[in-house]
Amino acid sequence: MFFAVLASSLALSQAMAQNPAVNAAPQATGERSQTKAQRYIESVASNDILRQASFGVFAMTEGGKTLASLNQEKRLVPASTMKLITTGAAMHQLGPDFKFTTRIGYSGEIKDGTLEGDLYIVGGGDPTIASKDSIALRRDALFAQWKGFLDKAGIKKINGQVIGDGRYFDGPIERDTWMYQDIGTAYGTGGDGLCYYENAIDMKVSHGPTVGSQVNVLVSYPSLPWMKYSFPCKTGSAGTGDQLYMFTSEFAPYAEVRGTFAIDRQPKTEEFSNKFGAYTCAYHFSEYLRAHGVDISRGVADVRLGRVRSNLSSLDPGPYAAKVDDLKMIGMSYSPALKKIVRECLLKSDNFYAETLYRILGRRLHHSAQQDSCQAALTDVLTKLGVNPSSFRIDDGSGLSRTNYISPEYFVKFLSAMMDSPVFGDYVETLGQPGGRYYESRLKGESDVLKSRVHLKSGSMGGVRCFSGYIEPSEGSKADAIVFSIMTNNLTVSAGRVDPIIDRIITLLAADN
Repeated sequence: MFFAVLASSLALSQAMAQNPAVNAAPQATGERSQTKAQRYIESVASNDILRQASFGVFAMTEGGKTLASLNQEKRLVPASTMKLITTGAAMHQLGPDFKFTTRIGYSGEIKDGTLEGDLYIVGGGDPTIASKDSIALRRDALFAQWKGFLDKAGIKKINGQVIGDGRYFDGPIERDTWMYQDIGTAYGTGGDGLCYYENAIDMKVSHGPTVGSQVNVLVSYPSLPWMKYSFPCKTGSAGTGDQLYMFTSEFAPYAEVRGTFAIDRQPKTEEFSNKFGAYTCAYHFSEYLRAHGVDISRGVADVRLGRVRSNLSSLDPGPYAAKVDDLKMIGMSYSPALKKIVRECLLKSDNFYAETLYRILGRRLHHSAQQDSCQAALTDVLTKLGVNPSSFRIDDGSGLSRTNYISPEYFVKFLSAMMDSPVFGDYVETLGQPGGRYYESRLKGESDVLKSRVHLKSGSMGGVRCFSGYIEPSEGSKADAIVFSIMTNNLTVSAGRVDPIIDRIITLLAADN
């Protein structure tokens, strides 16, 4: 593959990359393109699907030749194509082999096999703890590793608590610009520095016997015995689909599942949001320890605002937690390599992973995972890449916020700059490809050869459908590679009516090289 050859040669050209004139993203020629793609874009811009929508396209060769342009400077909501920037910046700054860490430590002293103190699970941001993803270490294997640290330290009993410590990421666990309806779903969950099962809850749902009857809901995994649930959701009429949403917060262990589930829908597992990831991790590890002969006298807790919180329903803030630097550390576990996390993040469009990468940049570069630090860190990395970060608005790392505004032209400049990054070979391998996993329906009817040349990321939410990525040249040099961004906002039709137009644009662009 062309990009694989290009990536292998990057190491030999790093000296050239130090020259700003060489490393800068290519500039468009400014000439109006007369390609087939351009003519097609201009024709569909006035059709019934796109006429009243916001529609922007920009495509150019790495050598700077503009192949298609329409409203390329218009700032639009990117949805999940935002993840291209977050993940690219994280890989460029941290490296593809970076790994998150989780440490096991304790306060107090060990006497005759008994820990007279508390056991801490000190999170370092690893988003894969107990994840369903195949890249993650299995939950029991991870817990066995953590218990092995206790065994080596001689801890057979804990006369204290198991405390989930997520202080590594400070600040709110989700963005306040996310829609309230989204925050209760698994794609809108947030988290601090220690998570569990991507902070999701699986619930099995099925319709009731008649329209208007209560939906059947059963909490499946993980077990959250402290939570109280209410299910005022109703069975909807045929054709109304799945309109179930959970409403919850990190302030109290209570949640409601509202909305409707159509009577003609098949039973399914619904994924909702768990706002108590660190507490959940501590609980499930403590259950594992008890099952393996380790007695724990005082149950579990987490750390909120520096205080140990044992009772999630209590307004009592609890005692101060031990300082992390004062804990005696007995072991450390590692996440999968960043390049593996990024691939899952982009292919599945995993918001939780993306937000973690956004927050780790803030934590590593500005010592805080608060929003302002994350924004500043991302700006720092984009500046290093040579793409001016002043021409967009970024409000999160996943694209879930509707107050992210990025232009097609900026996406092209960013993706072009990534081609000069030493991590480009790993980065491009994380993108989806038509016909491949999660992109099976893209470019249907086109040849496998053409599909193999396209690397892309989609983004969608209500009224938004976007695609950005690369097209490898069929022949020629790096300068012939195509970088593109296609963005549609304010749509009133389904993605099924827009996708054929976007696919056609990509196909026509590929035909130009």
